[in-house]
Amino acid sequence: GGHMHEFEIAGENYGIPDSDGWGPPVNPETRKTLIKALNGKKTFRYVYDFGDGWDHRIKVEKKLPAGACPQVPYCIDGANACPPEDIGGGPGYADFLEVMADPNHPEHEDMLERHGGTFDPTVFEWERVNQWLKEIRI
Repeated sequence: GGHMHEFEIAGENYGIPDSDGWGPPVNPETRKTLIKALNGKKTFRYVYDFGDGWDHRIKVEKKLPAGACPQVPYCIDGANACPPEDIGGGPGYADFLEVMADPNHPEHEDMLERHGGTFDPTVFEWERVNQWLKEIRI
């Protein structure tokens, strides 16, 4: 949530318009809820951090009945860790993983300190995702 982002749903782009004109023109994301924007669509695109260019394709696999989950929206599963903020996009993340996996790499100790400890790219933290999802108004 610390960077500019954009949702592309059914040909419409939603985000937080930048008052300085940075980023593409978007419809204000506060004017339409996710449920209304999806309007029955199952997939949408989410771009996070235009500088690093994290491009996601999100698929809604199943709609559960109201009350089936502790909150709405709710993530029940996923795969792999979220890359750290400001890591440099795909190439920076690849470098980060290489450094973190090699204790003999000259930058290993600095990267451990910068990141705040070890990093397992295979761990998906659904609890953390659900904390983020609590902030979405649907």
